[in-house]
Amino acid sequence: MSEIEKTLSIIKPDAVERGLENEIKKIFEKKGFSIIKEKKIQIDKSEAEKFYKIHETKPFYNDLCSYLSSGPILAMVLEKENAVSENRKLMGATDPKDADDGTIRNKYGISIDKNSVHGSDSIENAKTEIDFFFSD
Repeated sequence: MSEIEKTLSIIKPDAVERGLENEIKKIFEKKGFSIIKEKKIQIDKSEAEKFYKIHETKPFYNDLCSYLSSGPILAMVLEKENAVSENRKLMGATDPKDADDGTIRNKYGISIDKNSVHGSDSIENAKTEIDFFFSD
């Protein structure tokens, strides 16, 4: 039987800047996700570096951190059965050009960097990422 999971979702600066938060939240809700916590914040580059530490050896790390800290974001905790994998499917491929029709990145992503949303890639990372934003 499937288990109820929590995952972190971030509506990134490009989507917040375009006022897409409510449209994206509606997509999650229509797909059966409960948004159990959310907060709109702006993080600085050092916080983005901590958040994306898992990617620090990759060539895109610095750009990723600069981008995440470039404007307000909406961090959310989503909950449903198989939340991590279901959210990954709903977001679509990292590059919006490769994302399947109907996915969030296909619909709203601008580029591989400005792809509108982030989602945890494993149950372990979901716990870490949720604690990063919602440790209170």
